[in-house]
Amino acid sequence: MANTPSIQHPNELTAGDFTEADEPLRLFATWFDEAKRSEPSDASAMTLATVDDDGLPNARMVLLKGFDERGFVFYTNIDSAKGRELERHPKAALVFHWKSLNRQVRLRGTVEPVDPGEADAYFATRARLAQIGAWASKQSAPLESRMAFEKALALTMAKYAVGTVPRPPNWSGYRVVPLVIEFWHDRPYRLHDRIEFRRAAANEPWSKTRLYP
Repeated sequence: MANTPSIQHPNELTAGDFTEADEPLRLFATWFDEAKRSEPSDASAMTLATVDDDGLPNARMVLLKGFDERGFVFYTNIDSAKGRELERHPKAALVFHWKSLNRQVRLRGTVEPVDPGEADAYFATRARLAQIGAWASKQSAPLESRMAFEKALALTMAKYAVGTVPRPPNWSGYRVVPLVIEFWHDRPYRLHDRIEFRRAAANEPWSKTRLYP
């Protein structure tokens, strides 16, 4: 998988301090950095939940590619199921589960497309074969055989045999702007710690509530 993102954050909080935190982004950054050191696979893996036109939820795993005060970013083919759903219903939920630390973070909020320049910059960092795959894959569309996909890959590789691979026009990123963030820490006998941060809008201050486990 691709390298996980990082963020600069002064005055790190230790694990034991999380119930006293009064700002969720710095707390997330601390937990995320700890998860990157302890998770055996990829700490940036997260569940993305969207909803279709019938109100039926749809969830899948994606990778976090950046986060800051504006929100949490991932990239995808915008013609995919998730892209179509977010176009019509620009709200989503994210879940991080770091089993090695017995921790979970849940986020809910609105979704907005990233700036094209931001998408271009990230696409340029991807491995070349991943760039080729972004052109060759009609993500979520029916595929008659694996051979058909491999043929599309070969044709695309030939097309971009030299030079840089540009970002496909139907491949970009989305930013989840959280309105609710919940931090969950496992405790013995299911007596877990749960702290919820909530705000009315992206430019509003956070309020904090402790929740029953």
